[in-house]
Amino acid sequence: MIRRLASLALLLAPLSCAAQSGDARTRPITDDVIYFVLPDRFENGDPANDRGGLAGDRLATGYDRAAKGFYHGGDLAGLIKRLDYIEGLGATAIWFAPVFRNKPVQGPKGDESAGYHGYWVTDFTRVDPHFGSNADFKAFVDAAHARGMKVYMDIITNHTADVIRYREGDANGYRYRSLGDYPFSRRGGLDGPAINPGFAGDHDPDPENWSKLVDPSFAYTPFIPKGEEKAKVPSWLNDPRLYHNRGNSDWIGESALYGDFAGLDDLATENPKVVQGFIDIYGRWIDEFGIDGFRIDTAKHVNPEFWQAFVPAMQARAKARGIANFHIFGEVYIDALDPGALAWYTHAAGLPAVLDFAFARAAIDAVSGTKGTDQFARLFDGDLLYKGGANAALTLPTFLGNHDMGRFATFVRAANPRASEAELLQRLKLGHSLMLTLRGLPTIYYGDEQGFVSDGNDQLAREDMFASKVAIYNDNDLIGTDATTADANFDTAHPLYRHIAALSAIRRANPALMRGATKIRAMSDKPGLLAVSRFDPETGREIILAFNTSAAPLSANIPVDIKTRTLTPLLGVCPSAVSAPGSLSLSIPAFGSIICRASE
Repeated sequence: MIRRLASLALLLAPLSCAAQSGDARTRPITDDVIYFVLPDRFENGDPANDRGGLAGDRLATGYDRAAKGFYHGGDLAGLIKRLDYIEGLGATAIWFAPVFRNKPVQGPKGDESAGYHGYWVTDFTRVDPHFGSNADFKAFVDAAHARGMKVYMDIITNHTADVIRYREGDANGYRYRSLGDYPFSRRGGLDGPAINPGFAGDHDPDPENWSKLVDPSFAYTPFIPKGEEKAKVPSWLNDPRLYHNRGNSDWIGESALYGDFAGLDDLATENPKVVQGFIDIYGRWIDEFGIDGFRIDTAKHVNPEFWQAFVPAMQARAKARGIANFHIFGEVYIDALDPGALAWYTHAAGLPAVLDFAFARAAIDAVSGTKGTDQFARLFDGDLLYKGGANAALTLPTFLGNHDMGRFATFVRAANPRASEAELLQRLKLGHSLMLTLRGLPTIYYGDEQGFVSDGNDQLAREDMFASKVAIYNDNDLIGTDATTADANFDTAHPLYRHIAALSAIRRANPALMRGATKIRAMSDKPGLLAVSRFDPETGREIILAFNTSAAPLSANIPVDIKTRTLTPLLGVCPSAVSAPGSLSLSIPAFGSIICRASE
């Protein structure tokens, strides 16, 4: 007998999941669903701060609602205003792009853009006035905590805003100058005069050693333009000797650690003064505001020794503040199915977790139909490579797209240019079904739940949720709705919003989907079946997940736990019982998902 889940009641029921989840401080990291948002692009709660308290045109204030690379007016007050919306989606944690004070505008003449994204920090101690104040930040954290929602800050230690200049000029594009050609001991290269006598090199962590690095002109000759001598806060950040000053990274070899990130001032994170400085900075945000974790930007561009000191210090500060499950996860941008490359940072650098780019690659390829579902076997086999093994992999934030690489819908549509909107919607639902039920910490990129489709990555994938005035955003056809980004998009009836909310509720009600071990039951080397069992960590009871990534319905017999006999459907059509001990017969529609729980 086949039984169908009466899912309509679940979908129509009020969803205040985070409030039902209790104190955020005591909830395990594995039990969260993260919502990632750029505050500037989410909601404008206070138009008075749109220009950040600055006067003049957009090159002075950074504000231009019609330009994709400038501030649009979203702020912390807007996030507070829309907490009901985020909570209703099933999110129990909010990760937001940096809100520290930024250089309002930078870039070459004619190609300027603003720090709306938050990654061009000048003052690490204050909220950027475009977003509000430190008091507004406290109000936001308190409001989220009152709902049982965690707050994850996006932080940067690799670089600051682009303030430092080089006297050599940029005729060569400030190409990277290596340690071999430009050692610390010579000014301007091997042929230059000797400088920094007694400096034993950047791998010696002794503060006494670093005090001997007095001349920072070993590669380029850095200087701070007039009027910007005190641009950075805390004040120690204004010392050019605390930066690498070797020109722009070319993203390979040593330049990935020592080079400027697209012109941004690259800090010498080997220097004990820099290490302690950032411990003090970010420890204060924990002490004063009680945040619940950090997402670390550009983590792979910082030497591992820095993280070996920084991470334990932050965990200790959080523990002293009573935050037992403080989560730290680093951005190691590797757009490939390569768990080993990601896992390296949990060992060598001591990062507790990293963003799971390998999951994103497997999910994008499978749902787009460009590869088979066997990619997930490689992904899960790699879980043992992380420090802590499969249990550690449960805390890896999984995602489908983001503000740098681009939106999930964009990848799916590009791979299927002739697909109807109905097919694209089904594929997007499938992707979110994978993310919210497979191992890891699901991370929803704001706007994906409203069917946002971008024209590309970076600035092109950072649309406004409130009514936009950016033409290149507003000409996009969103999936699952007749709206465009010219409208406000906070529609709780959107089919993707409802699908994610329903899956979040299923996940929350079943410990196997949050903390359970994973066993692959069936897979294919082409678009088709992926079947996975996950097990309740306390009872051992099985949940069977089955997905069809192909455009045709399929039927299959899959192995299940020998103890599983009768089944309760949680999503889709599920048999009421196994076909025989250890075997289950399933029929899955095109791009469909089934969740079956072994009955008690």
